[in-house]
Amino acid sequence: MSIIQEFREFAVKGNMIDLAVGVIIGGAFGKIVDSLVKDIIMPLITVITGGGVDFTQKFFVLGDNPNNLQSLDELTKAGVNVLTYGNFLTILINFIILAWVVFLMVKMINRMRRKQEEVAPEPAATPEDIQLLREIRDELKNKS
Repeated sequence: MSIIQEFREFAVKGNMIDLAVGVIIGGAFGKIVDSLVKDIIMPLITVITGGGVDFTQKFFVLGDNPNNLQSLDELTKAGVNVLTYGNFLTILINFIILAWVVFLMVKMINRMRRKQEEVAPEPAATPEDIQLLREIRDELKNKS
C-alpha cells in the first residue's frame, strides 16, 4: 500500500472528518459566546455593579509612570509595564459561560440517549428449556 493511499484512507475516515467539523463548529460557537459575553453579559454586569464597569479597562501600572498617564491605550503606547487583569477577567467569564453551555448541551444529549435506550425494547429472555436444549446440543457437538 502506497503512502498516498494510506493518507487517503486516514483523511477520509469518519473520525478525521468529524474532528474537522467539530473544529469549525467550535470556532463559530466561540464567536457566538464571545458576542454573548461582550454584548449581553458584560453590559448587565455593568448595570448590576452601578455602571461604569468595563473589565477590559482594568489594569495595574507596574512600572514608572512619569507622565501620569491614565488610559490603558496611552500607557501601552508609552511602553509602561501594565498588568491588564481586566482582559483576563473577560476571557475567564467567557470560558465559564462556554463551559456551562457545553455542559448543558452534553446533559441534554445524554438525556435524549437515555430516552432512546428506554424506548428500545430489550430482547426477550430465552426460555429455560430452550437454553437447556442448546447446552445439550453444544455438548453433543463437542463430543463428536
